[in-house]
Amino acid sequence: MAHDRVRDEPDVGLRPNAIGFVDALVIGLNATSPAYSLAAVIGPIVVLVGIYAPGVMFASFVPMLLIASAFYYLNKVDQDCGTTFSWVTRAMGPWAGWLGGWAITMTGVLVVGSLADVAVSFTLLAVGLDGWVENDVVRQLLTVLLIIVMTAVCVIGTELSAKVQNALILLQVAFLLVFVVVALYRVYAGTTGFDSIEPAADWLNPFGAGGAALTGGLLLGVFIYWGWESAVNLTEETEDSASAPGRAGLWSTVVLLVTYLSVAFAVVAFAGTAFLAENAGEEEFVFAQLAGDVLGGWDWILLLAVATSAIASTQTTIIPASRTALSMARRQALPQHFGHISPRFRTPDVSTWWVAGIAIAWYVVVNQISTNALFDSLTALSLLIAFYYALTGVACAVYYRRHLTESVRNFLLIGLGPVVGAGLLTWLLVRSIIDMSDPANSYSGTSWFGLGPPLVIGIVISLIGVVLMVVWRLRDAVFWQERPGVADPDLVRAPSRKGS
Repeated sequence: MAHDRVRDEPDVGLRPNAIGFVDALVIGLNATSPAYSLAAVIGPIVVLVGIYAPGVMFASFVPMLLIASAFYYLNKVDQDCGTTFSWVTRAMGPWAGWLGGWAITMTGVLVVGSLADVAVSFTLLAVGLDGWVENDVVRQLLTVLLIIVMTAVCVIGTELSAKVQNALILLQVAFLLVFVVVALYRVYAGTTGFDSIEPAADWLNPFGAGGAALTGGLLLGVFIYWGWESAVNLTEETEDSASAPGRAGLWSTVVLLVTYLSVAFAVVAFAGTAFLAENAGEEEFVFAQLAGDVLGGWDWILLLAVATSAIASTQTTIIPASRTALSMARRQALPQHFGHISPRFRTPDVSTWWVAGIAIAWYVVVNQISTNALFDSLTALSLLIAFYYALTGVACAVYYRRHLTESVRNFLLIGLGPVVGAGLLTWLLVRSIIDMSDPANSYSGTSWFGLGPPLVIGIVISLIGVVLMVVWRLRDAVFWQERPGVADPDLVRAPSRKGS
């Protein structure tokens, strides 16, 4: 299927071979914001499962790996920066593809402001400007400025983005490694000042706390891995585009697993379950407190780890949304101006700035409602993420359906694995909807139309997407003339060939 050029636009495409495998891997890692993700979820997970928090994080890795396999094999036959949008369209038709693209785009809009806010807050804490963190006007102005700067980096070029990301991941990993080593040393030395616990292998048992607790923990744990697919959104700009981006996505999930387990063991062992459970809703306080207790006067190391994590993710989270909008525009699923590519920088400048602009507006408006409303909007992310991940897993099996029985590898890695991953995520999606329907489970504890605010936000965003899709279908039906197909046998046998 040939990619349609945006009508009346010059023949300018994304810059090919701008980055390599390692750059893509780093971007995939940073997009998940590992240090901040840990800060945000370690307490709530401990509340649910206690010392078995590392086991839940391990169990959460399983559906991510299975969906990463789907991304890998779909990218082999279609190196399109729209990823899920393009693949689902090819496999299941334009209606499902459009909704998948909408979900990816809106996840970026919902989360960018919050990530930038965290980056600003932890940077200020690291340099001793705690009072600025409490000043809403100053913090929010700095947050908007950071979003603008990171957006400019994305527009100026993928090479610059990769260099920035490489520096940030090195700092982040180094800071986390120092924290893990010092924390575990002090646990075994008995100098923690907390009710510390020596780590044990059975902490990796996800079933240790029982089935109900595991379900709740998985709802939190799955989404700390979200973001690794940013590496695949850069497929058109990556060397060996048919293979490297998919491998980068797969390896990102593995590296994240090792990182999460290491830090989870260190935090639970050092602080004990009681402290983490009591302060589960205060992620900034917990890591600020632990930074001082573990590292003393060097507490700025852990604070900067979280800050660099959030800064990196602020930038990389813009990438999937902007590339998806570009892909949708050039297939005429969105207005053509979203498909504009800068002739100078060879990046999707219009869609990138649109994503940033809407994200800033969302951040500012929601903050005027309440800080809790901002947290509730982040909780609504789980619905969109589970939806488009599950959709991708199903699309992989559907697209390759005539070739799944040709080999054991095809059946397990291209068919069964992605479908199982999609099934797990669908189950988690249903569980999320059930939990979010109860207002008591929201950060604010308030009721919107008798439901929890996160579920209302998720429903409203979904309905807006459906309305826009129908309106655009009535205005321009070109995209809806595409018909789903199946994988070319040659592409299955020799998948390194670039999809047409």
